[in-house]
Amino acid sequence: MSTLLLGAHMSIAGGVSQALDRASSIGSNAVQIFTKNNRQWQGPPVDEVDVVRWQQEMPAQAVDYAVSHASYLINLATPKDPLWQKSIAAHADEIRRAHAYGVPHVVLHPGAHTGSGEEAGIGRIAAGLNQVHAATPACTDTLTLLELMAGQGTTIGYCFSHLRQIIEQVEAPARVGVCVDTCHAFAAGYDLAQAAGYEAMMEELDKEIGLATVKCWHFNDSKGALGSRVDRHVHIGQGAIGNEGFRLILNDSRWAGIAMLLETPKDDDLKDDVLNLARLCELVADPERIPPGLRQA
Repeated sequence: MSTLLLGAHMSIAGGVSQALDRASSIGSNAVQIFTKNNRQWQGPPVDEVDVVRWQQEMPAQAVDYAVSHASYLINLATPKDPLWQKSIAAHADEIRRAHAYGVPHVVLHPGAHTGSGEEAGIGRIAAGLNQVHAATPACTDTLTLLELMAGQGTTIGYCFSHLRQIIEQVEAPARVGVCVDTCHAFAAGYDLAQAAGYEAMMEELDKEIGLATVKCWHFNDSKGALGSRVDRHVHIGQGAIGNEGFRLILNDSRWAGIAMLLETPKDDDLKDDVLNLARLCELVADPERIPPGLRQA
């Protein structure tokens, strides 16, 4: 199997390309970023100088994969037209920003229906994506990755069936993929912490959307119990999933070439990322698959 793509979400303080320096500093070969302040609807114009630096530094710092995460403010499932239109415009901007940097994927929380019902919310998300795609014809190689969610409140996307139904209603389905978050999956009721549950999850995933639709993983242990619908990320091996769930994914040949990225708690010193990545590397059966920067001397 190929070398694993392992990394974490990194700050873009000082410029988007600075995330590459942070990723490289801890030996990882993959990174997740925001391309602007994730708590704001609109960001500043794309910094073309920083784009050039990104394109130079990504190979120079041996970062082989990058993914962007869309703003948490976006809610394409909302029944409220002003918020829906604002969300469409914001996600179109996310797509354009990622495209400018050559980032191929933008992870998106599908949204919450806030009382209109799941069927209505699913239809609303698909219709919103259709408008986003119509507004970004030059960005067809930049995919939206619908994230599997934990299912808190009226959130859409806590099962693969939801994601399938959204994709089926998208007019350009090739522009949509999926990101699977381990904490969300477990909290939603997928028992990936043990082999039988993991295989059952893989079977459902393949049946509903196809394994090839998954373009990246978020690796987070879960503070909440199986099926709790509680979205609380904790360090690898310190939650209800434990080491085995991550061992199963890391050593599954079906995920060769698919990045696995931490969203676990951390401080600016990145020490927690170092420890979590080291724990993951300990679970890899073939040490030759560990990224060179993460191999023990």
